[in-house]
Amino acid sequence: MSALLTGTPLAHRVAVVSGASSGMGAATAERLAQLGATVVVLARRKERLDGVVKNIEAGGGTALAIAVDVTNREAVQAAAARVADRFGKADLVFNNAGVQLISGIEELKVDDWQRQIDLNITGLMNVIAAFLPHLTGAADEGRPSDLINTSSIAATRILEKFSVYSGTKAYISHLTRLLRVELGRKMVRVATIEPGMVDTELPDHVTDPDASKLMADLIHDIDVLQGADVAETVAFMAAVPRHVNLTEITILPTAQTV
Repeated sequence: MSALLTGTPLAHRVAVVSGASSGMGAATAERLAQLGATVVVLARRKERLDGVVKNIEAGGGTALAIAVDVTNREAVQAAAARVADRFGKADLVFNNAGVQLISGIEELKVDDWQRQIDLNITGLMNVIAAFLPHLTGAADEGRPSDLINTSSIAATRILEKFSVYSGTKAYISHLTRLLRVELGRKMVRVATIEPGMVDTELPDHVTDPDASKLMADLIHDIDVLQGADVAETVAFMAAVPRHVNLTEITILPTAQTV
């Protein structure tokens, strides 16, 4: 996707991106910075985060890397306090950390189940808990305020062996709809993106041969999404006027039909 936005429509905004060490998170962090936002990147891999910050600073942007495991509630709370001390309230949170581990349910890969629940659900909730006071505070000050959660088309598609992963993403999509009921009236925009096949490292975590073949075939056969495509979508969602909430965007490769 060519860059659609121009100028600095996100100037004076403070954006937090979780899962920012690679893929969609890294691409989105860099794009938000290009559009004027001060960006804080969160993930476990500090060296990867430092690379993202270096790219942002090379382009004239401002960024801070905080190495944090979002499944650790206290660590995420500490990160939120650090953001407030350094930059003030975050008014844009891209809640993007996640993992995809595919297996047949009868294989009973309970450790994989738990890892997905811990990161995709508990980690997401920890970020919400830590940064919601930032978002509501920014909205109270009359500023744009965005919580954007990363879900997946797996939230609604019925795909064999994706049961637990799809369940976590369905949680995210429906949670987001419910949060709008409470936060929309407070002028906090709440949204979810549901991407299809994106060329990121996420499929590298998949060990099931059937699921691996499905993803490899898609990458080989069609023009799949790139991280930059998702980044531009997130940026657009945050750049529209404050009274506009793009609540749920499914973004698919044109040729993807599964």
